[in-house]
Amino acid sequence: MAVVPAPRPLLGAVLLLFVSAAWGSAFPLMKDLIHRLPVEDLLAERYTIAAITLILLRPGCLWGLSRSTWVSAGVLGVMFGVGQTAQAIALGSLPSSVSGFAVGCSVIITPLLALVFFRVRVPARVWAGVALAMAGMTVFTLLSGAEDHTLSLVALLATLGSAALYSGHTLLLARMSKARRGFNAYAVTVIQLATIGLSTGLFAARDGIVLPASSGDWWIMAHLAVVACALGFLARSYGQIHVPAVPSAVLMSSQPLWVAAIAVLFFDEPIGLSLIVGGGLIAAATLLVVPSRGGAPPAAAGVGRKPPPPPGSSSNAGLLRVSRRASQVLANLRVKREDPLKFESMALPIVPVKAMSCAERESCPWNNRGVKGCGEPSLDRLLQRATTIVRARSATGPGCCRSMTLLGRCLCTLMEDREQAKAATPQWFRPN
Repeated sequence: MAVVPAPRPLLGAVLLLFVSAAWGSAFPLMKDLIHRLPVEDLLAERYTIAAITLILLRPGCLWGLSRSTWVSAGVLGVMFGVGQTAQAIALGSLPSSVSGFAVGCSVIITPLLALVFFRVRVPARVWAGVALAMAGMTVFTLLSGAEDHTLSLVALLATLGSAALYSGHTLLLARMSKARRGFNAYAVTVIQLATIGLSTGLFAARDGIVLPASSGDWWIMAHLAVVACALGFLARSYGQIHVPAVPSAVLMSSQPLWVAAIAVLFFDEPIGLSLIVGGGLIAAATLLVVPSRGGAPPAAAGVGRKPPPPPGSSSNAGLLRVSRRASQVLANLRVKREDPLKFESMALPIVPVKAMSCAERESCPWNNRGVKGCGEPSLDRLLQRATTIVRARSATGPGCCRSMTLLGRCLCTLMEDREQAKAATPQWFRPN
C-alpha cells in the first residue's frame, strides 16, 4: 500500500476547489433533469456510471484491501448516499440558491461536530474563515431574490440534514486519511460510489429503472456521473490528505459561488451585487483557511489528535537532555583513548620436564600427564618424543632405538624396512 504523502496544502486546496465547482455545477443540471427522471433513478444511474468509470480506468484497484477499508468506505458511502438522496428530493421544492446555502451550512456544522465528538480545537484563523464563508452564503441568499420563490420548510430541514451528513462524511474521511497508514484514496472512492449506486439502485428498482430519453439528457448524465461524481469524489479523497477537515469544509462551501457563476454563464442571469460581495467574502474565507507549507495544527485536522507541546514544556526538555547525552557519547567514541592495560615484554622461564614432576604421583596431575603410557599426553611429552625420533633417525647401531619402540619393534628398524620396500617397488610413473 501506498504511504500517506507529506501535506501539500496548495495542491489540496486546488483539488477541493475543483470539487466545489464540480458539485456546484450539478445543482442547476439536477434541478432540470429531475423533471424528466425520478430522483432515485437519477442517483442510481449517476453513481453507478461513476463507479464503473473508475473501475475501468484501474481494474485492479479493489484487490488486496483490508476489511476495515471496505467497512469504513461503505459507511462513508451510506452517509453520503442518504444525504444526496434527501438533498435531491428537496431540490424540487427549493430554489438552487437556497439549496446551495443550506448545503453550505456544513461549513459551520463541521467544526461543531469536531468539537463535540472529537474534542478538536479550531484555531481563530479558521473560525474567521468559517464566519466569512457563512456571510458570503448569506449574501448569496438574501440578495439574490430568493424571497420571490416559494420555500418548503420540510425541504429546507431535509437539506440541512444532508449538510450534517456531509459534515460527518468530511470528518470521517479526514480521520481515515490521517490516522491510517497506506490510505488508498482511489479504492475508497470506488467503494463509496458503488455503495451509493447500489443502495439507490435497490430503492429505484421497485418501480423499474427509467433511462434518459434524449441525447441532451445523456450528456447531462455524463457530466453528473463523470465530472461531478467520479472526478469530484476522487479529487476530494486526495485533497483531504493534504488539507484538514475543517478547512476542507470551508473550501467546499464555495459551491454557491460556482452555482451563481454557472447561472450567469449558461442561464443568462445578470451579475448582481450578491455575486460580487458574496464571491469576495468566500474568496477571503478560502485564503484564510489554506494552511501553510508546514501543515496545519493537528487541532484543525478533525482527527482528534493532541496539539504539539510548547517549546518550553518538560517533554521538550527531556528530549534535549537525551540529545545532549547522545552527542557526548558519540563524541567520546570518536576520541582514541589510551589503553590502561600495558603489557611488558619479558622472557618466560623454561621449566625442565623433570622439575615439573611431583614427589607423589597420586597427588600431582601434571606428573601423571608427563609419564609415558598415560591416557592424557602433555605437550611437553609430545615435544620430547618428536625430538627423540628426529635424533634417532640419524643415529646408527643399537643406540638408535633408545627405547623408542612401536608395536614391539625398534623404530629405526621399521624405518630401514620401509626404505628397502620402497626401493624394491617398480616405478611406474616418473616422480615429480
